[in-house]
Amino acid sequence: MEALAELERVQTRILHRISDLELSHLPQHFSHSLSLQSSAAAGPNADADADASTTTEGRLSAILLANSVRDFSFKRVPSDYYEWTLEARRDILGAASIHHLCKSIVLVNTQAPPNVTDCSDRNYSKYYVVVVQYTARFNAETVKNFLYALNDGKISKKKFNMRLAPEEMSAKLTGYEHNGVTCIGMKTDIPVILDEAITKLNPDFFWLGGGEIDLKLGIRTSEFINYVKPFIVNCSGS
Repeated sequence: MEALAELERVQTRILHRISDLELSHLPQHFSHSLSLQSSAAAGPNADADADASTTTEGRLSAILLANSVRDFSFKRVPSDYYEWTLEARRDILGAASIHHLCKSIVLVNTQAPPNVTDCSDRNYSKYYVVVVQYTARFNAETVKNFLYALNDGKISKKKFNMRLAPEEMSAKLTGYEHNGVTCIGMKTDIPVILDEAITKLNPDFFWLGGGEIDLKLGIRTSEFINYVKPFIVNCSGS
């Protein structure tokens, strides 16, 4: 099963690269014209094809490709996926190990002063998204210490208290429901913290939420970092 999943990822990457090469050799006005002609020629199926670009997978794929991310893959999973063991989840995704299975959680600083209400200052934001492994034990205190140091100790430690955001708040900020949260294409531009342990995984390709409960996204770690530009923090233990 792992071999088949890897073959699927390779095929997806090849198709993305072929598409990029084809488009790069077309003048911009010709490419747009071709798109319109193709849509008209497709007849009644044109709307179905156009709808693909409005799906979560289509929208996130477009965002990733527009930001030079090429090595990624989406995978649909059964509705009872979260009732499975980590080993079973690993197998259906074709992940290299259970340690390559990650999640995105939204944190809120409950002690931020009244004037800090949004994410306009990524060094001292009201909210952060943390990407951490399922096999790791998240440590909010390390995030607090990191942010305190990031601000050169100019903000009292009493003004940092990172807690898991309620599901309703997380959904409002990200646009994604519980178990579907991803830090790609969020409704709010929330600063991202990537657990350092994920950067040490081999191979450097991890899985996280894909915007829907039954949609998962696999992505090359280096490309994720280049695009998302997360803070990399040692914020977990095994």
